[in-house]
Amino acid sequence: MVWRWHFYAGLFCLPFVLWLAITGMIYLFKPQLEPWLERHYAHVTHAAAQPPSAQVAAALRAVPGSVLNAYVLSGSPEAATRILLGRGSELIRVFVNPSTLQVLDVVRENDRFMRVVFYLHGELLLGRGGSMLVELAASWTILMLLSGLYLWWPRNARLGGALYPRLRHGRRVFWRDLHAVTGLWISVFALVLLLSGLPWTTTWGGTLRSLRHMFTANAVQQDWTTGSASERARIRQENTTPDEHAGMNMPGMDMAIGSMSMPIDYATLDRLVPIAAAQHLAAPVLIAPPSQRSPHWTARSDTDDRPRRSDVTFDAETGAVLQRSAFAQKPLLDRIIGYGIAIHEGVLFPPLNQIMGVFTALGLITLCTSAAVMWWRRRPAGILGAPPAVDRRYPYGLIGALVLLALLLPLFGISMVLVWMIERYALRRSERASAFLGLA
Repeated sequence: MVWRWHFYAGLFCLPFVLWLAITGMIYLFKPQLEPWLERHYAHVTHAAAQPPSAQVAAALRAVPGSVLNAYVLSGSPEAATRILLGRGSELIRVFVNPSTLQVLDVVRENDRFMRVVFYLHGELLLGRGGSMLVELAASWTILMLLSGLYLWWPRNARLGGALYPRLRHGRRVFWRDLHAVTGLWISVFALVLLLSGLPWTTTWGGTLRSLRHMFTANAVQQDWTTGSASERARIRQENTTPDEHAGMNMPGMDMAIGSMSMPIDYATLDRLVPIAAAQHLAAPVLIAPPSQRSPHWTARSDTDDRPRRSDVTFDAETGAVLQRSAFAQKPLLDRIIGYGIAIHEGVLFPPLNQIMGVFTALGLITLCTSAAVMWWRRRPAGILGAPPAVDRRYPYGLIGALVLLALLLPLFGISMVLVWMIERYALRRSERASAFLGLA
């Protein structure tokens, strides 16, 4: 019975696991790929820079109808200035030559290559439905890994076929050993990646977000999104102008938004940029104007290594630091998820974290390939080749494990019950379907 559930999980998961492994492996190299992709317009000749407010003005002229979302501190005198602008639900990145104010490139944030890979990986570019499919595949992959470990677990003291594949026992034994041994070596890493990716999903992540707001005494802004819809909503919230703030006071917002009725004075940037640079936040550092999230100018580290992130709030008139918050001050749940996301993206302890991610992705690809080869070689003609349902009884231990997994992964639980009901009440009533699926 465990083998049968393992087969069902693999039948559904294999295409998704291949997709997630390939796209995830590409995304692991974001720190190396992004600078290379932007090399043609991200570097300038070192010269005296114009004031930051003038650079923002040049970016705003290049994107009519936009507002400033954030000014990105330059990490080098030869680097073009990155300015993030908001227009509706869009986030637009503008590259400006800081000395000549020439606009070097304008690109929608969601059109950048690594951002496209991010959405391909997280929701197949299908929005909410794609996120739910990825979550479902990840949940069934967890079942596949756990059931695979149970099936593999050696019943004797031999090491061949358990810790390493046997190479002199024919192709059938080789493929079986390759599948089982690879699963052993990568299972823990794969489970960590799968579990750390769940907070991004629409259903599981959305439920976690609701529970987080319910049980957290002090409402702290969640710094990860649950799908592209959540990201667009956040951008709309941050991109509203001060005049719009007055009419868009959201429940739970404690700030005195009504007093923010004057247009933003971007000249404030000229005072705040050197002060923010002196705070030594982990790059990239985003300096943002007052928004619905904060009535003050803020500087925040947007580094992918989330445990290194910090936020600083400034007084716009004097430049005094009003507040500084670090990762260590976040709620325990946020810190756990922050570490998980950093591991998931391969940035917590580079380059070893990247190497581990590539090792796991290649292992998952090997698992999928060997599973497909074994199924194709063993499949009898004319039927699916699923393990035969020779015993319809479910051991109590198996029932308990499936119920626990269903409670922890609700989308998986719903789909598992549907699969069981379809098999029991529909497919078993058809002789052809029963023979094809090994139910007879």
